Amino acid sequence: MTTKKELLDAEDSSQRSRGQNWLNRLSKSNDFVHEQTSLKEEDPYWLSYYRTLISSDILHQDVLPYLQEQLSLEELKRIIPVEVIIFTKDPKEIIQNLMRGFLALQKHEDDEECLLVNIGNNKFRDVSIPTLESSAIGPQVGFIEELDININLIRKRLPVPELLVIEMKVGELSKTNVAVLYIDGIADPENVNTVVQRISDVQYDHILDSSYLSSMIEDNTNSLFPQSISTERVDRVAAGLTEGKIIIAVDGSPNLVIVPVTLFESFIAMEDYSYSWIIGNFFRFLRYSSFYISTLLSPMYVAIMTYHYELIPAPLLETLVGSRASVPFPPFLEALLLEIMIEMVKEAGIRLPFKIGQSLGVVGGIVIGQAVVEAGLTSNVLLILVGLGTLASYTAPVYKFSNTVRFIKFPVIILSQLFGLFGVFWAVHFTSIHLLRLTSLGRPYLSMYPIRTTSFQDLWIRLPFSKQKDNPTTLRPQKKRKSTGNWENPEPVNDFYE
Repeated sequence: MTTKKELLDAEDSSQRSRGQNWLNRLSKSNDFVHEQTSLKEEDPYWLSYYRTLISSDILHQDVLPYLQEQLSLEELKRIIPVEVIIFTKDPKEIIQNLMRGFLALQKHEDDEECLLVNIGNNKFRDVSIPTLESSAIGPQVGFIEELDININLIRKRLPVPELLVIEMKVGELSKTNVAVLYIDGIADPENVNTVVQRISDVQYDHILDSSYLSSMIEDNTNSLFPQSISTERVDRVAAGLTEGKIIIAVDGSPNLVIVPVTLFESFIAMEDYSYSWIIGNFFRFLRYSSFYISTLLSPMYVAIMTYHYELIPAPLLETLVGSRASVPFPPFLEALLLEIMIEMVKEAGIRLPFKIGQSLGVVGGIVIGQAVVEAGLTSNVLLILVGLGTLASYTAPVYKFSNTVRFIKFPVIILSQLFGLFGVFWAVHFTSIHLLRLTSLGRPYLSMYPIRTTSFQDLWIRLPFSKQKDNPTTLRPQKKRKSTGNWENPEPVNDFYE
């Protein structure tokens, strides 16, 4: 028959086993340190940490000086000058925090309970200007790879308690910190719940960037058109939050994801609001035109030169025939060769070291282009058209959307070779149907039907600020009015901030 003493000994042995379980698991790594602070066996403190994750300065200045006396862990928690200190017995929690740069402090090596002290070495780069979304005027602040710093930048722009943050961990191995931000009282709760649910359903080993999550939670992952906006601009994120959008921030990524979005938002640059509304609309329409120029210019050349040369005026036809007199390839291969060559030059310019990438890309493009024309492999007219289309593709303020513009021209070129202008019409028709059916977080992506008056305030075109009084109805915001007062008579129109 088991005695009470034997039961107590068995329970004590079980506790020691649980206490040593996480220690044996972590000790397999050479950068894991498990040591005692005293040569006396009866009164040391035992320290466990990853030396590659902690700050040695914090350890020696803010922790070790307080371990000279025999104090309990509860007393140490009150006197150690570190902000985040956790007292726990849970082995899973101990392992998770040690992997984040915490120090595990124990009275005895076999103890189950321990004190977790945050002494992580959190080094990150300084806040700098956006690299992919630079602007001539306006705010020049971009996000960095540190999640807390990014949230800090947003809260400085929107210092209201209604700005809420939902923190999550995603990735079976990476345990990446993810934050979902929205303004309570403006954002549609259904949109918030949809984003949180989709992120919770992600089953993947590692999430290294926000682009991983954006591609996993999109409505149609097979579409060429991005159903979210990836941005590194603080002002774009702040503007989206005030309209009722949801922001997804991922630790380790300088790009935040905005959902839901529409196609026309990919043509909006934040510096448009730094000009008068007339000039801002001019640049916006210029980007609309650039989209069609970039995607249709080369396919139209192939279709007309292959099937419909009778549409070309006689003076221009003479110039085109003269430029193609020595070209041995049909227009399709000529255009395809030149487009691929331009893409290779652009990719090489991105991958080359920074100091020589820009100069070599420009000089290489000019030299190769001139050599190709002189060798008779392509016409100088097509070289001009392809160069114009390439420039037009980079007018899109959103980088991911510019990649879509760069790629979509290739299937259109193939259709123009097979069916002529009918192939171009077929491509435009198919793309329009696809965009009409596409959604972003369940909201219409094209925002063309049904027609909404808010689309004429600041989506398709930009009206003066005095006319932009309503939030986009496609987002179903809880707060309908964008302004809190009347411009002529400053009376409050809602009680959201009262």
